[in-house]
Amino acid sequence: MKEISCKLLVIGAGPGGYVCAIRAGQLGIDTVIVEAGKPGGTCLTVGCIPSKALIHAADEFDATRHAAAGRSVLGIRTENPSIDLIKTIAWKDGIVGRLTTGVASLMQKARVKIVHGRARFRDGKTVEVETETGQQLIRAETIVIATGSDPVELPALPFGGRVISSTEALSLKEVPKNLAVVGGGYIGLELGTAFAKLGSAVTIVEATEQILPLYDGDLVKPILRKLGQIGVNVLTSAKAMGPSANDEALVVETADGQRRELPADRILVTVGRRPRTIVSGLEELDLDRSGPYLRIDDRCRTSMRGVYAIGDVTGEPMLAHRAMAQGEMVAEIIAGKKRAWDRRCIPAICFTDPEIVSAGLSLAEARAQGYEVKIGQFPFSANGRAMTMSDEDGFVRVLARADTNLVLGIQAVGSGVSELSAAFSLAIEMSARLEDIAGTIHAHPTRSEALQEAALRALGHALHI
Repeated sequence: MKEISCKLLVIGAGPGGYVCAIRAGQLGIDTVIVEAGKPGGTCLTVGCIPSKALIHAADEFDATRHAAAGRSVLGIRTENPSIDLIKTIAWKDGIVGRLTTGVASLMQKARVKIVHGRARFRDGKTVEVETETGQQLIRAETIVIATGSDPVELPALPFGGRVISSTEALSLKEVPKNLAVVGGGYIGLELGTAFAKLGSAVTIVEATEQILPLYDGDLVKPILRKLGQIGVNVLTSAKAMGPSANDEALVVETADGQRRELPADRILVTVGRRPRTIVSGLEELDLDRSGPYLRIDDRCRTSMRGVYAIGDVTGEPMLAHRAMAQGEMVAEIIAGKKRAWDRRCIPAICFTDPEIVSAGLSLAEARAQGYEVKIGQFPFSANGRAMTMSDEDGFVRVLARADTNLVLGIQAVGSGVSELSAAFSLAIEMSARLEDIAGTIHAHPTRSEALQEAALRALGHALHI
């Protein structure tokens, strides 16, 4: 058996793992990373990146169909639009390929040794890896567990055949005629909306009273309006019972207790993700858990000395940018720098239509923490740039402490608002007050002006409403 010794071993080359390895390499740490698949993990290969590519293609096709039907308010006309999904998926795969190759090159540039295979723990310092060329033994002073997460499978709807996860949905060769989406969270809404625009008859089945249950109703209303416009059927307080007897429909129990069958060529299950803690031998380490997740402190240390954990395996929010921030921090801690994990502002984005952004505290969270809150909300219907883009739905909302005007949270819903997330996060991270945002000159005409106007409104003197 071949043996390698290193200072740092990273298990998993997803966003958290590869960032940790690259930063460690930059800092001169002898680093090895183990990955069974392609560099980039779920986010880059079968999650964030490919889903956004599919969403973009769907938006373009939907706009073309509207033009063909003479419904474009811009006066654009075209004829007989169609989509070749195989070509679309090939374009998406090309993007993924470029990025995975780029990640591998960055790790090599940072002198990170990449071992392809599956890891098995012997103990807290030693890992065996089953590679194509045989067993590899790796001994490390420090180990970072960055194994990510997997889609949750429902007992009544095990994956296989017509029942698919988001992974399979992103590689379909044809657009389903009828698509049932089980789970009305952000993954189900993003993919369900995309396939509806591509031509599927889509039904969203959500067990709670509201789709996107983690967001307040005001942010969700514009999403519901758009879903209605594109013909998506939404069933809330409904339970998916399983496939029909002929396997051509999804059986659903509705809020009134009635059972109905939804025609479904495909059943897309998006009810959440579970941490990938079932790593061979990991149970032997007896690490402390927080529910199904590995318990960590503010430096991402587990209960075992010399073993860190980052990303989805450590719990919510399961976001790539959270994992990246943790990975970069851990590398610097191992290099001897003084760092700690500050999670006060991890922006969350739904790439729905329209998009949702939330940074910092929500209104409910702010009030639960005992704050008296000032609220400033500005609609895109009063924003010149939104009007010129023919997409005025939504708003920006700023929450601040009533006594000091310190900004606690910023939310927005609207077309393209994901690109405002950095401004929202920076304001909160820099402890901005309403006066800071209101006094910052925002370029005109841009959607970002809605942030300034929301702050002005919270101060009592909005200019354009």
